[in-house]
Amino acid sequence: MAVQFPSPDPRSDAQLVAAIDRGDRAAFDALYYRYRDWIVRLAHRFTGIADDALDVMQETFTYLLGKFPGLRLSARMTTFLYPVVKNLSISIARQRKRETGIDNAPDVPAPSIADPRAGRSELAAAMASLPETHREVMLMRFVDDMSMHEIAQALAIPEGTVKSRLHHAIAALRTDPWILRYFK
Repeated sequence: MAVQFPSPDPRSDAQLVAAIDRGDRAAFDALYYRYRDWIVRLAHRFTGIADDALDVMQETFTYLLGKFPGLRLSARMTTFLYPVVKNLSISIARQRKRETGIDNAPDVPAPSIADPRAGRSELAAAMASLPETHREVMLMRFVDDMSMHEIAQALAIPEGTVKSRLHHAIAALRTDPWILRYFK
């Protein structure tokens, strides 16, 4: 027997939020199915551990549910959720570090010529070499497809700072010899 997922709800995020405020439980389910995978991917980027990413997802939706009734969505849902996921991820990673005494920051393997996935490893290594603030903006822009304005809102920084960080990150990647090989 195949697992059946509900069909995507055609309502916008703002319409779903308004419906949840009115007590529509199916609207919350629709938001859950719409954003759960994105939250897990983002949380995994911060924690490096799949189980921790799932814990972050659960806590994120618990946080979101606690905002009802009365939530007013003034930006995209990803813009609203990004700082929540980031802060919960950091908190869980710190908690794990205290419990185990081990830093769980994901290690980027050194690129290997024999590795068929070397291109991805090289890109990951180049991204890892960027300062955290620059890497975060790069990922938000090109992986999460957030606009400059949305990134600024999510990080609570001026839009000019976002543009500057993105510019410096791209400039740094343009000087990386491993990355340059792919653009000749």
